Amino acid sequence: MKNALAVLSLATLSAGALALPAAAMAQAVSPGPVVAAGNAMLTVSAEGRSTRTPDLAVFNSGVTTQATTASAALTENARKMNAVIAALKRAGIADRDIQTNNLSVNPVYGQPKRMADGSTENEPVIIGYQATNQVQVKQRNIAQYGKVIDTLVAAGANQVNGPSFQLDNADVATDEARLDAMKKARARADLYAGAAGMKVLRILTISEAGGWSPQPMVQFARADKAMASAPSPVAAGELEIGSTVTVTYELTR
Repeated sequence: MKNALAVLSLATLSAGALALPAAAMAQAVSPGPVVAAGNAMLTVSAEGRSTRTPDLAVFNSGVTTQATTASAALTENARKMNAVIAALKRAGIADRDIQTNNLSVNPVYGQPKRMADGSTENEPVIIGYQATNQVQVKQRNIAQYGKVIDTLVAAGANQVNGPSFQLDNADVATDEARLDAMKKARARADLYAGAAGMKVLRILTISEAGGWSPQPMVQFARADKAMASAPSPVAAGELEIGSTVTVTYELTR
């Protein structure tokens, strides 16, 4: 019975395939680039780069509090977090550059109780609750970044992570990297073609892949108010923007 079903399915599929219009069948086949007789195709990849000084520092800041009940932990957390957000605004951070990215309440477990016979209870013991509220901040005045961090810590923030240096608008730098990649691809194609006794006739296809090459992230985790007494120097360095192109050329003699 299984063999009969298999044959029936195959026959149905074949009939359906035969019923497809010729135009649809033709569209299913995507021919590659066509070159003249005696010519050849060459595909090369090249990476272009451009550098910029970052104009944006993105970091996370927040408050973690702990209390015996979830409600108490949240209440204390909200009080401190409101002070942190107010400090951000006083430091010149716009509302649009402050976004909550983590608000959580989790139980805090203690050691299991030990019984009289030396064994321990299987159930974990909840000894309190921990509330965490974090915001993602975009610092557009990088020169003030260290001062802002110190202000946040003084306002009660005990979590600061970052920064990730970025460009607010990377279009121009990315286009420079693309142009650099295309120049390198053509130079490489000319090199290979010359070595083969040929020359580049035209471009057949171009594809692109690109991305950032950011600097390592500086991190301040679980900060305390003692940090506020010392400056927080931060070096922004440079960002490297890259673009990789793959180009197929037609070569002729």
